[in-house]
Amino acid sequence: MLYFVIKCALSGIIIAAVSEIAKRSPAFGALVVSLPLLSLLSFLWLWRDTGDAERIAGVSESTFWYVLPSLPLFLMLPAMLRAGAGFWPSLAASCAVTVILYFITAWVLARFGIHL
Repeated sequence: MLYFVIKCALSGIIIAAVSEIAKRSPAFGALVVSLPLLSLLSFLWLWRDTGDAERIAGVSESTFWYVLPSLPLFLMLPAMLRAGAGFWPSLAASCAVTVILYFITAWVLARFGIHL
């Protein structure tokens, strides 16, 4: 249980730190957010928990494919905000489009023999 609490605390500290960095410098905050810190931490935790290289390879590959349909969120959200839409509706619409794109991506990849 202590190990789980440590994982949660470390992950939470990183997210809180990024939030604080972004308040001071949006560009630097964006740079830090763009780093695959959570993915790297996930790989580290998974390796420590299982030692299973194939599982980590699978998570890494799936992460790559799921990053692609998430990219439009980072264009849609600022476009909607700059167009005068409220924060919550913009965030909800961007997330909804991302979820739809996830399903489309998984469907298209499955047709090419790649199963996520």
